[in-house]
Amino acid sequence: MRVLVAGSSGLVGTALVQHLRESGHDVVRLVRRASRGPDEASWDPAAGAVDTAAVAASDAVVDLAGVPVASRPLTPARKQAVLSSRVQTAGLLARTLADLADADDGRAPRVLLQASGIGAYGDRGDTPLSEDEPLGDTFFAGVVRRWEAATVPAQAAGIRVVHLRTGIVLAAHGGAATPLLLPLRAGVATRLGSGQQFWSWISLLDEVRAIAHLLTTDVQGPANLVASADRHVALVGALRRAWGAPVTLPVPAPVLRVALGDFSSEVLGSIRAEPTVLASTGFVPRHATPVDVARWLRASRRPAP
Repeated sequence: MRVLVAGSSGLVGTALVQHLRESGHDVVRLVRRASRGPDEASWDPAAGAVDTAAVAASDAVVDLAGVPVASRPLTPARKQAVLSSRVQTAGLLARTLADLADADDGRAPRVLLQASGIGAYGDRGDTPLSEDEPLGDTFFAGVVRRWEAATVPAQAAGIRVVHLRTGIVLAAHGGAATPLLLPLRAGVATRLGSGQQFWSWISLLDEVRAIAHLLTTDVQGPANLVASADRHVALVGALRRAWGAPVTLPVPAPVLRVALGDFSSEVLGSIRAEPTVLASTGFVPRHATPVDVARWLRASRRPAP
């Protein structure tokens, strides 16, 4: 397949491009500058501009674009940037696909895999959450609501759209695991809050495998991209044992709320998302338990011989 990828420079995007190319796909990256070769195409979401010919020449589009959520404090201006960066990019691509599908030759990608997140559900305690659950009322749930709604033009034009409601992506270098992995070098495992909140997580390897799987699997609508949902304390315990860390340091919830502001709800909130759609399509994660992913993270952080 010829796959057009937006947001290809981030943690997931970089790994996805590599995985797709190694799997034999032809990948074109959308970049916000002049393209430097046949494997790149230009776009400017803020101006509503995209290389339409590059879109039309693709079989599928994967949109992972959006301002990072956890890299800076969520001030009002940052919140607006988080929202607008997602709605602009998803909307531009969805409208472009719809226009191409409605054109006389009908040449358009037939698949749009659109990034989203399990923050859609809000803090739901111990309740198992399939894709049919209603959305929550948190800031992040509101972002997801508008983010996914931006793809309506593509859906209305008959494009198969999948909303990739991704959980906490665990990687050896970068991403949500960084605050947990860095202290382990000093022999300290960090428990955030009570530790009883559910974390719905997926390894970076399984994240890109799941996205590639959904490129050719006949499903549409939301899909929870998670491998497992476990209490945070269980994940921390597996990491502590994999690293041989003798100490567990609790970080109280009030400290996290002060330090992280609104983002603390994503750390302390409990979201027990289930990969109902993925499982129904036969997808099997390589890392399905806290022990599996902890061992993989530990092995991935060792320097190459």
